[in-house]
Amino acid sequence: MKRKIIVLLIMICFILTGCGNNMTAKEAVRDYLEMYVTLDDNVLEQLNDFVNKEDLTEEQKEKYKDILRKEYTSLTYNIESERVEGDIAYITVKVNVIDLYKVQKDSLTYFDEHKEEFNDENGEYDKKKFLDYKLEQMEQATDTISHEVEFKVVNEGDNKWVVSQLSNEALEKIHGIYNYEE
Repeated sequence: MKRKIIVLLIMICFILTGCGNNMTAKEAVRDYLEMYVTLDDNVLEQLNDFVNKEDLTEEQKEKYKDILRKEYTSLTYNIESERVEGDIAYITVKVNVIDLYKVQKDSLTYFDEHKEEFNDENGEYDKKKFLDYKLEQMEQATDTISHEVEFKVVNEGDNKWVVSQLSNEALEKIHGIYNYEE
């Protein structure tokens, strides 16, 4: 599931990077992050496309969409610094997100210790049971974590600053799935 989330993040990033006509690099980063917080139509469209391709029941898909919308709307951030080098600016932002990485890790640990709970009546592993459990844990998550993210922003002329493609690590931080234990 983590790989699929990364694909979603990259798709959303492509849509978000070209948007806006910003006067400053900081405004470009602010606008980029606000598209998540305000559940911009482009973000929601990519979210729906991504989740609808998942091997989940319709109920699980709706729950997963709700979880990701909650993640996006609860995102808070503070622009910490700006370094401009000609037509390129580096904006450092502290983002605060729901710690979905910890929830996913804890869910796998629980699974390893309680495998029998996720079996069907024939004693066979039931993926749906585990996904229901994991989604329930993600839905209840409230713990947050802060990460520092550096945005590269390019001036394309006429004071139009555009956020460059973010690294997978930066995207994982923004979406609360970054493995901070490595």
